[in-house]
Amino acid sequence: MTAPARGGSALYTPDLLALAVSLGTLPFDPSMPLIGEARSRTCGSALLLSAALGDDRRIERLGLRVSACAVGQAAAALFANAATGCAEDEIAAARAQIAGWLAGLEPASAWPGLSVLEPARAHPARHGAILLPWDAALAALSKQESPR
Repeated sequence: MTAPARGGSALYTPDLLALAVSLGTLPFDPSMPLIGEARSRTCGSALLLSAALGDDRRIERLGLRVSACAVGQAAAALFANAATGCAEDEIAAARAQIAGWLAGLEPASAWPGLSVLEPARAHPARHGAILLPWDAALAALSKQESPR
């Protein structure tokens, strides 16, 4: 199950696998007011996200339904562990920085725990799965009503 990546590091590390199995604590909740979905064009992985915002328009609660490889599941767990309290612009900025990091154009993102995904940078086919939670969150957050 462990496949060597370029540079000799293992893609499916124990830390990555531990994150992947931690998603059960954040089940998708269709009754939440915001729903977003994203699908990777490279691998077909999909993520459905439910979210509720606080009065400050920041994520207060979220749930996930993930159909992805362990890398995509780990990325979803990393997203969920730090997304509470984030606003749409912060999610968008993090997504852009992570995409740049995956492409080798940006330094490592400040998103907590992202270093666990470092071995996946050498696997471009996994990049779409890594970005799924940020894409689904942006899809959900784009549906919020504008403040009056």
